[in-house]
Amino acid sequence: MHLVAEMKAPAYELTRCIACGSAESEEIADAAGVRSEVESLWAFHGRRLLPGTPPERLMDRVAFSERPPLRLVACARCGLVYRNPIERAFELDEIYADTAPPEDLLRALHDTQRAAYRAQARRVVRVLGRRGSGVEVGSYVGAFLAAARDVGLQIEGLDVNADVNRFTRTLGFTVHDGDLESFATERRFDLIAIWNVFDQLPDPRAAVNAAWRLLRQGGLIAIRVPNGTFYSALRRGLARPLSRGAAHLALAHNNLLAFPYRYGFTIRSLTHLLEDVGFSVRQVTGDVLVPVADEWTRRWARVEERAVKGALGTIARLRPQWAPWIEIYAEKN
Repeated sequence: MHLVAEMKAPAYELTRCIACGSAESEEIADAAGVRSEVESLWAFHGRRLLPGTPPERLMDRVAFSERPPLRLVACARCGLVYRNPIERAFELDEIYADTAPPEDLLRALHDTQRAAYRAQARRVVRVLGRRGSGVEVGSYVGAFLAAARDVGLQIEGLDVNADVNRFTRTLGFTVHDGDLESFATERRFDLIAIWNVFDQLPDPRAAVNAAWRLLRQGGLIAIRVPNGTFYSALRRGLARPLSRGAAHLALAHNNLLAFPYRYGFTIRSLTHLLEDVGFSVRQVTGDVLVPVADEWTRRWARVEERAVKGALGTIARLRPQWAPWIEIYAEKN
């Protein structure tokens, strides 16, 4: 498999925890450790994908929008996993605004992810206690927009990628170009949903403040992020012979190997951030990554993915703190 991408070298800066403000942290992975995870991830998918897999089908499996981190640390106070040094915020505009996969891939992603988003849509209705209006930040191919419409929610999309938004509008959805902080409207909503995007935002705290402004009293912010606690624990497992195999499978099947995210929130760190702005956490749910197997995945690998995610999903429902991904639903006080 070969994937060639021309990317200019990013600019970095030192940072501190964006959830609680602490400057104290513990190193989780240095540059050599991250590089080893990247190589391991390529080998993992190389065994599971068929020969001739198109390069665009490698995105979000072995190739990601952001470069691998130079170094990963965990906040000593709240456990947030983050890059330090971290890419400067302006680097993200070009990465996410200019990436436009072909239309057949966008449609395949919509069809694959729509079923997985039904659980989120039903959960939103239960936690909110009613049907209503809302905005999904990072709406991408419109999978959640479709699932939300199926359960009676009126959700509009918001995404920085104008090319992808044009595709999503062809499916009959209202989608706005831009980000949450610059979204100008006098309307107030019942829901702001940020699935699988919050951890990649240049300023998550600014996004939470913007959500507060756009929500009506009693409105709900719903956030889905990779679990920093899960990654930190299983990364240590990679160094132990007895747990290496299981840790490798769990991380790779949940897109956590090589950690292609800016932040890995823990329940504690995300709760701190939300409450600091003025939200009250209503519910925390554990989950696994949406299915990624497609027609280019070997049959045995599809079975393996279902088995691994099925087992982890059971643990996630019982112990959200040990789930690969976490969802937090918080109400505007």
